[in-house]
Amino acid sequence: RYATPLSLEPTARGGVITDSALASFNIYRGDPVALAEQAIAEAPEFVMAYLFKASLFALATEPEATREACTIMDAAKALPMNDRERSFAAALTHLLTGNWTAAAVSLDRHNADYPCDLAALQCGHLIDFYRANARNLRDRIGRVMPHWSPNLAGYGIVQGLYSFGLEEMGEYAKAEDMGRSAIDREPLDCWAHHAVAHVMEMQGRAQDGVGWMIAREPHWSGDDNFFRVHNWWHCSLFYLDLGQIDEVLRLYDSQIRLGQSEVALDMVDASALLWRLELTGQDVGDRWIELANAWDQHTDGKLYPFNDLHGVMAYLGAGRIDQVDRILAAFNNNDSAAPESTIWARQTGSLLVEGFKVFHQGDYATAVDRLHGARFIANSFGGSHAQRDVIDWTLTEAAIRSGVGGMAQSMARERVALKPHSPINRSFLRRATAA
Repeated sequence: RYATPLSLEPTARGGVITDSALASFNIYRGDPVALAEQAIAEAPEFVMAYLFKASLFALATEPEATREACTIMDAAKALPMNDRERSFAAALTHLLTGNWTAAAVSLDRHNADYPCDLAALQCGHLIDFYRANARNLRDRIGRVMPHWSPNLAGYGIVQGLYSFGLEEMGEYAKAEDMGRSAIDREPLDCWAHHAVAHVMEMQGRAQDGVGWMIAREPHWSGDDNFFRVHNWWHCSLFYLDLGQIDEVLRLYDSQIRLGQSEVALDMVDASALLWRLELTGQDVGDRWIELANAWDQHTDGKLYPFNDLHGVMAYLGAGRIDQVDRILAAFNNNDSAAPESTIWARQTGSLLVEGFKVFHQGDYATAVDRLHGARFIANSFGGSHAQRDVIDWTLTEAAIRSGVGGMAQSMARERVALKPHSPINRSFLRRATAA
């Protein structure tokens, strides 16, 4: 059992079921929501089951799911809570009002008091990811590691979380070792698997990356795996870096958009991959149209601007400029009492959306201005280094196309210095130098 199970009466039926939901959430397999609902049905007064279910919906970064999370939280707050439950509920309340940093800090304090509360630890880790706080992705886990030991169930999960935090802080060798150790303990931990894939992506080890994904595919590609699309996206990035475009398009059609998922996290990957393909000069046909239609239910310009930016990519590809302008208008809302997510949209999101829009329209000089102005603040905006690379990729391409030779060579040389063996980065440098 976990060091701190969700239930304070771990032998109770509701507690056992909720811990099963947590185990499902840990490895992103199965249906933790259904298990949480079953626990609530078994134990209607078990408040942690409500809080856990609310956290699952809150972390979806989707407007409808957030509304559902608020409803669940209302039910939870009507029940008596102990100190631990009140602490977790306070963090979720911050999250549901769009105040991501307040939620993260609240969970920092929570995990200081409850370092083996794995539900809160994983929730905080994802919040750190969504707000792109690389330091806390690493240090949130580093602070609690001394409280964990290999004889505790969930230890491998904590290792997997730590692996990703180490990777985002550039500690690649340690991150890979930690991720591989996590997988040895729990082969189905697709978060740890993806942390090692991130290491290979950031180091430009595309051949290693393809081998890593193929060798372990049975562990992460099942239909019941919530993270399967994101791992297929990583696999596609490796093939893209190797110039195997036909394979990238095949994976897009057969895996990433198989079933045309309307989950926001899946659509982020689809938009990011199609945009990269077009930057390399590929014709993606009418794939943008289906994806843009799927984005309509999520792009409110309010909840999570990182998602909205990826919706913008799809709208631009589909020629729906009116939707891009709608999102820009929402981003530029000047409400002084707005939550943190609105500030992200106004300060960073607007520059990025404007930059992508004018790039698509062929105004490359303006795209350089907008994207260069946003690139150093985009790490407060959300996502991983690998995901945000689409910004620098677009900036470099805009600089080359605009004929801004110094900027083009500067950006290309930066990319080559980071990943010297990348064929795409070497192509950037050849084109920038020729221009």
